[in-house]
Amino acid sequence: MHLDRLTAYLAGGRPAGGLRSYPGCRDPRGPARTAAVMLPGLLYFATESDVWTGGRAFYDPDADPDQDGRSAELPCRAYLLTLSQFSDIAAQEMGREPGEDLDLTEAVTHGRARIGPGRYETLVCAGLLDGDPVVTFTAPWSSQDITMNAPSAAYLRHIAAGIVDSHGWSARQAAAYLAGCPGADGHWTATEIAALLTAPS
Repeated sequence: MHLDRLTAYLAGGRPAGGLRSYPGCRDPRGPARTAAVMLPGLLYFATESDVWTGGRAFYDPDADPDQDGRSAELPCRAYLLTLSQFSDIAAQEMGREPGEDLDLTEAVTHGRARIGPGRYETLVCAGLLDGDPVVTFTAPWSSQDITMNAPSAAYLRHIAAGIVDSHGWSARQAAAYLAGCPGADGHWTATEIAALLTAPS
């Protein structure tokens, strides 16, 4: 969601509040274009991040839109990247060195492809945007099959700031959305999340 955080994956470096420095992509240029998009499905937090502590963000494109009265879609930011950039970001998310292009054919053709057993090795194609495939990566499991885990303050700050920057939502609106996501729900209030956006990083 947050361009500042994405830049650490592209050009190398450590995002504010993170515990890991990233080597960066073979092609360190910024995205050719960005766009605010809404994707069907659910944002939730689970497992334990060794970069942020607390739960990691995952996307469940198949979540029941009516479950627990939660939203049927989630705010996202699309970045127009090269194949090598997308591949190198995915590698860094899995703690590997960048350098090998992924084959996106199955994901683009069938909507999904599992390229490995890891937490971010299931590719999902959520459709097209101006003729380009909207591809992301997430976990192979469903949000119903994993124990939730509350995210850290630094992690939530990046996500909330990304929503505000890309969608033009108010801090309160972004915070209310995130406070309702599984994992954050019951651990973070909208007021607490909104305060993260004004707290020193």
